[in-house]
Amino acid sequence: MSSTTVSDLHSINEAINKRAGRKLLPSIGVSLFLIALVWFSLASYRILFAGLVTIAVILGIRELHHALTTTKIDIPQWSLTTAAVALSAAAWFGGVSGLSVATAIAFPCLLVLLLPRGTEGFVSTASASALALIYLPFLAGFLILLARPSNGLARVMTLVVLVGCNDTFAYLTGVLFGKHPLAPKISPKKTIEGLIGSLIFTVIGGSLAFHLIMDSDWWLGAIAGLVTVFTATAGDLIESALKRDMAIKDMGSLLPGHGGIMDRLDSVLFAAPALWLALEIVRRAQDSGLL
Repeated sequence: MSSTTVSDLHSINEAINKRAGRKLLPSIGVSLFLIALVWFSLASYRILFAGLVTIAVILGIRELHHALTTTKIDIPQWSLTTAAVALSAAAWFGGVSGLSVATAIAFPCLLVLLLPRGTEGFVSTASASALALIYLPFLAGFLILLARPSNGLARVMTLVVLVGCNDTFAYLTGVLFGKHPLAPKISPKKTIEGLIGSLIFTVIGGSLAFHLIMDSDWWLGAIAGLVTVFTATAGDLIESALKRDMAIKDMGSLLPGHGGIMDRLDSVLFAAPALWLALEIVRRAQDSGLL
């Protein structure tokens, strides 16, 4: 390959990086590694995936704790870490009922543990702690719920395909064709064109994933793809709003090309409950003979 060609490719890569606000090649490498890690944990012993999710949540709590210190809010990191372990175990061993009850118990416990700090800043700290509890351990619990059944590998990999299509094609179509901002006050680089691109390709990806991975009807995958676009995009925008309010670019720097753990989990956390609910509705409809 000539030096001119190498220089041209480097220029193209730099232009994409500048337009998207991310380094493309490290981002691809990290994504492939994470997908392989998820697949390996599910293909060997599914409970390893539950442990992997728990570790990711604990790291996310650490990132959120550090980020919130910029606003002088000090959430109880170790109490939330304990809650994360408890909620993950409850989700794995007790299903959605266990996750719900564990969350209902953890919430007042967090508030009680804040009482010794006094009343100054109690409302802001309690509110941020509640946000952290729901945002990370509770929503991540649905990843564990997806992995619990015997076909957990297929269910989680379907989620990976759906979120991957949404993120990848929103990125690519936004970089290549994006002109109209989607939410300029929250995330200036996200565009309406990117949303349309993600919608088209995620519906296609969902149809293929449900047919080839889940051995289910393609049209169910199309619906799941449609729902994923809006839930995953909402998760991305919500985290962008949090970061903009705290005046930070990324939640962390652990993952090259992505930022922190929370920067990678944002869309996944919001898409997982929606996919779990969709699969649960389909299962019950099939059991009752409606499908």
